[in-house]
Amino acid sequence: MTDESTPLDADELMILFERIERLPPEDAQWVGQLFDECLRARMHEAELASATSPCSDERANCENELAQLALDTAEWLKTLWNVGYMGAGSFPAQPRSAFPSVDLEDVVKSTLFARIREGKRPLPFPPPTQHGQPWHELVEDDGATHLVAARIVRDEHGDAIAADIEGCHDWRLVAEIAAEREYLVQHLGKGPLFRLSLGEPLDSLRREPPRWQRPIRLQERGGFRSYTLDWAHDDGRVEAVSLRAATWERAESEASHWIATEHPHMYGQVSFTRLEAANSAG
Repeated sequence: MTDESTPLDADELMILFERIERLPPEDAQWVGQLFDECLRARMHEAELASATSPCSDERANCENELAQLALDTAEWLKTLWNVGYMGAGSFPAQPRSAFPSVDLEDVVKSTLFARIREGKRPLPFPPPTQHGQPWHELVEDDGATHLVAARIVRDEHGDAIAADIEGCHDWRLVAEIAAEREYLVQHLGKGPLFRLSLGEPLDSLRREPPRWQRPIRLQERGGFRSYTLDWAHDDGRVEAVSLRAATWERAESEASHWIATEHPHMYGQVSFTRLEAANSAG
């Protein structure tokens, strides 16, 4: 005898269908319609169960992850093309006539790709390198001291003209603070300034505090909030740069990225003050 609490299986449903066919015509019609309606309800129940099952959630998560991976890959390849950094020998300098080849090793070892996958925006210019690998942490650290191996490059007259730090020879000397001991350096004339101290047994590199301040202004109108960066130009003009942000933290991040794009020589050297305008009706 069938347990009434257990749904009928396929074989039991077929037996019922065969019994319906043997009913008198006047009963077979309405019982058959009722049976068809029960089958539709059973199929709809199965569809709902499938849509809310863990397997369905895993499939949706997998599809979202693949979509995000595609977006991240596109951002990575665009950065390789436009900026052309990674330290990989297969990426030619601009102007480029053909997209560079990308091997599996380039993907696995790319710190830029890993950075993008973590949700961080790529710099619009190459960062310093540490033994051939992009050194993003150095650019983004606030005042941390890094022990490094460095040497000062001099011309034929013995004058200091550049610095080689951790195998990267693209450091420019901005100023000599203490003769043959301390220097102010900047990578390729872009990004933060660093104080390079030569000593025994190791040298050290520390990011300098910001040299300028710029205000970020919050405005609220009609329940909507927006952030703008007040940027003062050399000619006295003040440009209001719209920032795509919903929080102060994101506004500061967007302002830093705008500076990196428009004024790369000042990137990492600007701190932000917060200005909150009075609410106004929209």
